[in-house]
Amino acid sequence: MSDASVPWRQWVPDFVLLALLWGSSFLFMRLGAHDFGPVATAWVRVLLAALMLTPVLVWRREVGLLLLHWRKTFVVGVLSAGVPFVLYGYALLHISTGMSSILNATTPLFGALIAWYWLGDRLNASRALGLAIGFAGVVLLASEVPGGIGFQSGGSGLAVLACLGATFFYGLAGSFTKRYLQGIPSMVTTSGSLWGASLFLTLPALLLWPDQTPPWRAWAALGVAGFLCTALAYVLYFRLMSRTGPARAMTVTYLIPVFANLIGIVVLDEVVTHWMLLGGLVVVAGTALASGLVGLRARL
Repeated sequence: MSDASVPWRQWVPDFVLLALLWGSSFLFMRLGAHDFGPVATAWVRVLLAALMLTPVLVWRREVGLLLLHWRKTFVVGVLSAGVPFVLYGYALLHISTGMSSILNATTPLFGALIAWYWLGDRLNASRALGLAIGFAGVVLLASEVPGGIGFQSGGSGLAVLACLGATFFYGLAGSFTKRYLQGIPSMVTTSGSLWGASLFLTLPALLLWPDQTPPWRAWAALGVAGFLCTALAYVLYFRLMSRTGPARAMTVTYLIPVFANLIGIVVLDEVVTHWMLLGGLVVVAGTALASGLVGLRARL
C-alpha cells in the first residue's frame, strides 16, 4: 500500500497528537529548566523516558539486541538527545518557545547537508536551493532577537545558536543511524539511545544539580516531558513511519511550531511577530525543498 493510499483515519490522529506532544515539549522543558537548569532538565527527561520504554523492550524480547548494539545506540543517544536537549534547555531560558520551535524546523536542513557530505546522498539543484532558502529564513529569524546573533553571555543570540547546534546534532544522529544502525528494530534504537543519553548526562547532571529542591511544578513538567513528549512520542513516530512512510511522517516537523506557538501564546503570553511568521514560512519552504519532500520541475 502506498503512502498516498493510506486512509486518513489510520494516520491523522497519530500525526496531530505527535505534533501536539512535540510542540508542547518546549513549554515543559522551559518550565523545568528554570528550576533544574539545562543539564539536569535534559537528564531527568531522558531517564524517565528510558524507564518507561524498557518494559516494552523486555516484552518484545529485544534486550539481547540492545546489549549487542549498545555502543552504537549510546552514540546515537548522545547525538539525538544528550547534547540537543541540553542546548534547548539553555535556549528556552532566553528565547520564546515559539522561536525555539521554529528553529527546530531546520533539522531536515542539517540532515540533508550532513547526509550529502557524509553519506554521499544526491543533492540536486532543487535541494541545494532549499538549503539556501532555509538558511535565509534562519537569518530572518535571527534578526528578530534582540541584538541579533552574538556571543554575549546569556544573550538571546547565543540561544539561537544553541537551537541551531541542537538541530545540527539531530541531523548528525540521522546520518549515523542510517550508516550504522540499519536493520535494527526501532524500539532497540530508541531505548538504547535514551539510556545512552541518560548515562552520558548522569555525572554532569549530578554535579550541576540545583542547590534547592525544585518545586513540584518543575517535577510535573519534566514528568510530562519524559513520559509523554519523549517516550510516547517516539512510539507514535515509529508507528506513523510504519503506516505512512518516512516522507509523510517527516512533515510533522512543520506542524510542531503551530502547536508550540499557540501554547506559548496561551500559557506564557508570548508574542508571535509578523517577522517570525515570515522567517518561519521561509524556513519551512526551504526545508521542504532540501529534504526532497517537494521538488521543482524544470520547464522545457
